[in-house]
Amino acid sequence: MAEQAARPRLSVDFNSEKPLGEVVYEVLRTAIVKNHFKPGDRLMETELADEMAVSRTPVREAVRKLKAESYVVMTPRKGTYVAALSSQDVDDVFEIRAALEAMAAFQAARRASEDEIRGIRDCLEAEAVIWEGSDLEKTVEADIQFHSLLYRASRNKRVEDLINDLREQTHRLRSSTLSTPGRLRFALEEHRKIIDAIAAREPEAAWRAAQTHIERSREVMLGLLRYQT
Repeated sequence: MAEQAARPRLSVDFNSEKPLGEVVYEVLRTAIVKNHFKPGDRLMETELADEMAVSRTPVREAVRKLKAESYVVMTPRKGTYVAALSSQDVDDVFEIRAALEAMAAFQAARRASEDEIRGIRDCLEAEAVIWEGSDLEKTVEADIQFHSLLYRASRNKRVEDLINDLREQTHRLRSSTLSTPGRLRFALEEHRKIIDAIAAREPEAAWRAAQTHIERSREVMLGLLRYQT
């Protein structure tokens, strides 16, 4: 109970134009991604509804969506718990992401316009400033923005869509790896190598830089899992 009391209180924006179930889902997902709810923590619908001052219906809707996205697991007659990440989960997601991002970087080196390259460089510089702070949420958003511009510059909509389909699975992993001490500095340098290769119109180098970036993120995440167990 002490850990539960220490986490930030859940707060719902009742002025949002989104359906209440979606708002509640975003609040709970953010709490899980930020590790306010830890793997194995039980989520009690009644308690969550009382804390957020909502009925159990939007909480139930949110929990169902979280289950579909593997954030939580439901055990018959026991309840709903925050899902733990296994090394196999990490390997599966990063294996797919490494292949897709390497392909996106390769194609971006061949197809990106000069304006797109400048846009990615500008994003990288903004990213460096944000990463000097300690706001994890803004750091994650900056990382997502960099990669999104890279995907778009590949001019391959299918690859972009496939990577974006992994967004929910990678969001939690991204938050975990970027919060690891020292990881930000290395990740920023890895981003620079990717965009330098793209700007130099060197597809093979861009491919290797993107693969290396994702592989190192995978190693960090696996290290975290070993530490937690």
